[in-house]
Amino acid sequence: MAKVIFKRPDSLTDKQFHYCPGCTHGIIHRLVAEVIDEMGLQDDTVGVCPVGCSVFAYDYFNVDMFQASHGRAPAVATGIKRCLPERTVFTYQGDGDLASIGTAEIVHAAARSEKITTIFVNNAVYGMTGGQMAPTTLPGQKTTTSPRGREKELNGLPVRVSEMLATLDGAVYVARVSVHDPKHIVQAKKAIRKAFEIQKAGLGFALVEVLSTCPTNWGLSPKESIKWLAENMIPYYPLGVFKEPAEVK
Repeated sequence: MAKVIFKRPDSLTDKQFHYCPGCTHGIIHRLVAEVIDEMGLQDDTVGVCPVGCSVFAYDYFNVDMFQASHGRAPAVATGIKRCLPERTVFTYQGDGDLASIGTAEIVHAAARSEKITTIFVNNAVYGMTGGQMAPTTLPGQKTTTSPRGREKELNGLPVRVSEMLATLDGAVYVARVSVHDPKHIVQAKKAIRKAFEIQKAGLGFALVEVLSTCPTNWGLSPKESIKWLAENMIPYYPLGVFKEPAEVK
């Protein structure tokens, strides 16, 4: 009898992803779904979609899903978790959604220590709307709205979301990971699982920032984009755990 060693997680539907070639949203979706499966949470999980490239996440995650207005996913998740405290609630958000129009929502959800899990995907650009400069766009990085590169004097400096949220007393677990190679994909999954475990333990707010590629808007091939992430994003957005409770170390 054949032994199954690899299959689509039950917490993903069989719908084909719409993401561009080389985009790592699909990898991140799978990691979240694998964690939900392995923790036996599929029937009790509620996800909240953002506005952005992952707006159709409700087509891909095989759990109950809500669609939030732009940036408002943490507020929606807060309402769901408070009404249904026994459910596992997560938001899946890009940097344009979370770090720009949704800054207030994520800061205050963390400050209140809402018992939700946030998966924050940072690709340093507005992906869906045409590649404009985002709050996370790197210094010197060229986008459709910063054709000469991001300038400190004109545009300010990027927002390091994980470091900022880690300063809040209500934030229980904050980590930054990447999915640019197999080693880091394994580490990313461990961080995502820990964020869900913290919620199940009722400890408070948890966020995992995942550095991701955007070959289309970066103007690179999928292979080049992986290299660009490793050589440019990780030095500015260092990987690691910025806050963690002693109970789960």
